[in-house]
Amino acid sequence: MRTIQHFIAGKEVAGSGTRFGEVFNPATGEVQARVQFANQADLDHAVSAALEAFPRWSGTPPVIRARVMYRFKQLLEENMDKLSEIVTSEHGKVLSDAKGSITRGLEVVEFACGIPHLLKGEMAENVGTNVDSWSLRQPLGVVAGITPFNFPAMVPMWMFPVAIACGNCFILKPSERDPSASNFMAALLKKAGLPDGVLNVVHGDKEAVDAILHHPDIQAVSFVGSTPIAEYIYHTGSSHNKRVQALGGAKNHMVVMPDADMDQAADALMGAGYGSAGERCMAISVAVAVGDKVGDTLIEKLAPRVRGLKVAPGTDPDAEMGPLVTRQHFEKVKGYVDLGVQEGAKLVVDGRSLKLQGYEKGFFLGGCLFDHVTPSMRIYKEEIFGPVLSVVRVPDYGEAVRLVNDHEYGNGTAIFTRDGDAAREFASRIKVGMVGINVPIPVPMAFNSFGGWKRSLFGDHHMHGPEGVRFYTKLKTVTARWPTGIRAGAEFVMPTMR
Repeated sequence: MRTIQHFIAGKEVAGSGTRFGEVFNPATGEVQARVQFANQADLDHAVSAALEAFPRWSGTPPVIRARVMYRFKQLLEENMDKLSEIVTSEHGKVLSDAKGSITRGLEVVEFACGIPHLLKGEMAENVGTNVDSWSLRQPLGVVAGITPFNFPAMVPMWMFPVAIACGNCFILKPSERDPSASNFMAALLKKAGLPDGVLNVVHGDKEAVDAILHHPDIQAVSFVGSTPIAEYIYHTGSSHNKRVQALGGAKNHMVVMPDADMDQAADALMGAGYGSAGERCMAISVAVAVGDKVGDTLIEKLAPRVRGLKVAPGTDPDAEMGPLVTRQHFEKVKGYVDLGVQEGAKLVVDGRSLKLQGYEKGFFLGGCLFDHVTPSMRIYKEEIFGPVLSVVRVPDYGEAVRLVNDHEYGNGTAIFTRDGDAAREFASRIKVGMVGINVPIPVPMAFNSFGGWKRSLFGDHHMHGPEGVRFYTKLKTVTARWPTGIRAGAEFVMPTMR
């Protein structure tokens, strides 16, 4: 059986860890590989390689670092199909979705290609008599990223291209459920000319995560995952004097106003609710129908389409939705559907009994649709992370806003309406980090920054874009005056510019 090893100092290496994890093909339920889990010695090896590479890489002119990113971008484009196949094989998402997610990661690489401009500081001449002042942004050193299973190529690319372009060296700990994409990208970066040790990949579970959080030579940690783990990452990393950005869970609402285009809203809910089998932190999992008439219309339009979803292995060109990532996650999502029925929600479409001929052992769950969900139910409160859409009915716009603002998560939200005043007011009042107006999944482009509010984000910085550059650099301000040959003598008061 194939063993997935670590990628350290420019090559795949067998670590000293003796524990392994299984990597499944979600469509068949079969184990297709095993991945070696890192121990403390393996992480120390990766950090040592990064520390050795840092002085030279951080001293490399930004324009040279940008050229490596340009070559990496070209190699990603040339290997798009291969990387998509790797993602689909281990995660299960359909090939078109895998390719789309890689494209969104590629956009961050394109952004990082502009690093010479992004690192420019500010200069002020003659802030005092013959005194100039300027600022610069310098890399932190060795930084790390811990990434989730749902986007094994995209989310790492939301981290390491910006960090590396800024002059840092990077330790990537991808999800142990679908680890191969990270090794593939690391090999492409080496081919693009990245010096050995600048990007290292260590695989593992909580042992590897804790080793990263406690390592004294790792200066910053980026994380994307569930809220309980994000909070743990934030508090543990911060207590060890690390800079931390930890993106957590979500319960994204889409408010549908009575004046909305209902066909457009239904299309949006289908794609945003069931795309990638709902395994997205930006998936719409709650449709807020403003008025019972809107609720009835949405259910009428959604129900037949949810029943008719083309669920198949991700390699099927006609597939709209693939399997869930593991049997464990399948059971978790199915358990939430069971719970919703127990709580009294109306299960309009039940996908629990889906079976695909020839793929009976695969982790397939059909689309599920609940109506008359209330805020007191756990299926409303908690992140399900599967193909389960809940319709909540509210009497008016004010109640819809209150519902969204009162939820503990604040990652993404959307409103569908033809009313410009309502849309503008919604964007202003809503307590959520990313807002869509007639856009169901408002993921910002790479030159903006991604992140939520409330318990969807721990830390002060959002991800990629200008916020990413700020996170992976530290600010230095220089104030200079050159002697003119006239010495005024020592001064013992607070310096002032005059």
